[in-house]
Order: sequence, then structure tokens, then C-alpha cells
Amino acid sequence: MSHIRVAEAAVFLGVSDDTMRRWITRGELTAHHDEAGRTVVDGAELAEFARSRAAAQPAPDSPLSSARNQFPGLVTRVLSDEVMSQVELQCGPYRVVSLMSTEAVRELELAPGSVASATVKATNVIVTPLADRA
Repeated sequence: MSHIRVAEAAVFLGVSDDTMRRWITRGELTAHHDEAGRTVVDGAELAEFARSRAAAQPAPDSPLSSARNQFPGLVTRVLSDEVMSQVELQCGPYRVVSLMSTEAVRELELAPGSVASATVKATNVIVTPLADRA
């Protein structure tokens, strides 16, 4: 189970640490404490929360960007069949979708709640898991 620090979760959702803490106080997210006593949230719960909030908000206009853009984010959904998978990430206010082999998804251990980075090059999105920072 992936646990994500409140400050890092705030970056993934494009909000302040204070907003994350308000959501926790209101019971919209469940807080836990890691071995170091830091407040963390469950990655899978955060993924579902991000997905539900993203669906309710209109997508902002996308600015032009270079091929060297990298977007750290949270995996919110993985849809797989035998050969191909669709991986969705919530990167701040942006939803990024990548199509890749199901074999790659298994090798990278991508699942809702995983932390990963999307690198955009032309029409290709490369997803790289990030180390658990909690």
C-alpha cells in the first residue's frame, strides 16, 4: 500500500497543504501516520479522490509545450487487457493518459495510488515510477 505525504499529495492535486489538511479534517480523506510520525494519506484513496474531483472540473486550456516536459503525478486508473493498458495520471490539475503494453504495466508495478512521472515527447507519454517518498 502506497502512503503519500500531505505536502506531496497537495502538489499532485494542485492545491495547498492547508487545503489537503481541511479535506482530512472534514473527513473527505483519511489521514494516517508513517513510521516517522508524518501525516500521510493512502495512495489508492487519494487516487479515487483525485479522479472524482477531476471529473467534476473542466479541463483548463493546454499551453504549448516542448518535448522535454515531465509531469510527476499520481496513477488514478489502470485499464488492461491481455496486450495493452491505459494508464491515467493526475498531475496537479492535469489528467495525463498513456497507452502501453500490459507487460510494461506489470513490470513497472503501476496501480491506482502509485506515484509516477509522465514524460511527454510528441504523441508518446512515458510513465516512470517514482520512489515511495512517504
